[in-house]
Amino acid sequence: MDLPASEEPDAPAPPPGLRALLPSREFLCSSKGQLLLAESVLSFITFICYIASSAASFMMAPLIEFLLALFLFFAYSSKLNEKFKGIYWPLTDFLRCVTAAIIYFAISIAAVSKYSDGASKAAGVFGFIATIVFAVDFYITFNDLVMFLKQGGSENATEAQKSEDEASDSDSD
Repeated sequence: MDLPASEEPDAPAPPPGLRALLPSREFLCSSKGQLLLAESVLSFITFICYIASSAASFMMAPLIEFLLALFLFFAYSSKLNEKFKGIYWPLTDFLRCVTAAIIYFAISIAAVSKYSDGASKAAGVFGFIATIVFAVDFYITFNDLVMFLKQGGSENATEAQKSEDEASDSDSD
């Protein structure tokens, strides 16, 4: 019985091609991957709603947030954060989430209260949902930052304590 080439055990793996650009399944299943994907989708939907509304002056903020969320989505999924150590990625992500939540909250209030067309109202509602998603993301990122700083601070404190102990031992001799 002949097996197709894709089912043969000794068959070489197909070349990656465009599949190399797709994020891994484990990243998509992670909470960070799902949050970044939700942020990208909500920002894009909000952007489209603002384009179709009379509140088109607010369209730039969702566009920028969409592009930043998409960039970080692909940066984390392709592990650019491990390759480029010069950027402190969690702090960058935290600042992006904080500013996005504040901006989305402000423009959503303005879109819902000032404009009466349906697209502006929809953009405001999607903006409020995006505010919640960005707030959840910055809360999780903030907790990760605090844990990292506590670990880094305790290591620095023990090293400083050891050097002080060594200095006091040499002084007493």
